[in-house]
Amino acid sequence: MTPTADSVAQWMAETVLKDGILYQQQAAYEIIDQFGEEFTYLNANGNLAIRRDVLRQFRNMTEDSVVWDRGQRMWRTRETYDDPGRRTTDW
Repeated sequence: MTPTADSVAQWMAETVLKDGILYQQQAAYEIIDQFGEEFTYLNANGNLAIRRDVLRQFRNMTEDSVVWDRGQRMWRTRETYDDPGRRTTDW
């Protein structure tokens, strides 16, 4: 079966919910290995990034269960102390 943005996002959601965390850089490399380079790109800083449509699907799937930790550059499962919204509070 040909991978889609939805199948990549589903893998991301399953991974973060199973493991509790998913680092962005690790996810990008795993996506290349499992689904192909077409779901990633090099951003303006020359870093490997995940395609926006994949991230949009991932966000839709995990809106209430996962938060983005910008400082750690990772997604993690939501905790009871997390504020509403997608991002954690930067201390």
